[in-house]
Amino acid sequence: MTELLFVLLGVMPVLVILAGVHDLATMKIPNWISGLLVLGFFPAALAAGLPLSAVLTCVAVGVGALLGGMGMFALNWLGGGDAKLLAAVSLWLGLSGVTPFILFTAVAGGGLCLFLLSARPHLHVLAGNGPAWIARLMQPKGDVPYGVAIAVGALIAYPASPLVTAFIGG
Repeated sequence: MTELLFVLLGVMPVLVILAGVHDLATMKIPNWISGLLVLGFFPAALAAGLPLSAVLTCVAVGVGALLGGMGMFALNWLGGGDAKLLAAVSLWLGLSGVTPFILFTAVAGGGLCLFLLSARPHLHVLAGNGPAWIARLMQPKGDVPYGVAIAVGALIAYPASPLVTAFIGG
């Protein structure tokens, strides 16, 4: 059972890395990534032996993050894919991991924004010779692939999740 749990615990990191890379390259996060994150949580929680109360708390955190993400989407602060990824990751992180996740995501997002603000005036001309995704990223008034920041925040906060805690403690 430990091997199965180890594999199931790898679902979240693999999918958030994939989401971050996909967002960086295309400025989109496919729905199937967030969907697989949600679906993958339940077998992982079962294999980790989380009590029903902990699973329900994780679900409540995920729903709360979805509502918050919807609000940020309505304010045009985040894209729809970012909002869904934020909620799906929050489901995995639960109450114990969601605060570090939000903090690390904000720091990573701020760093990414500062990098792009400083690089875009200087590198947008050079970016024309590279791949299309770099040219798109270096557009002077281009969007920010916030899925990258969400992925960084998720990976750093993951050890605080109830699933990882159950795995280490079990």
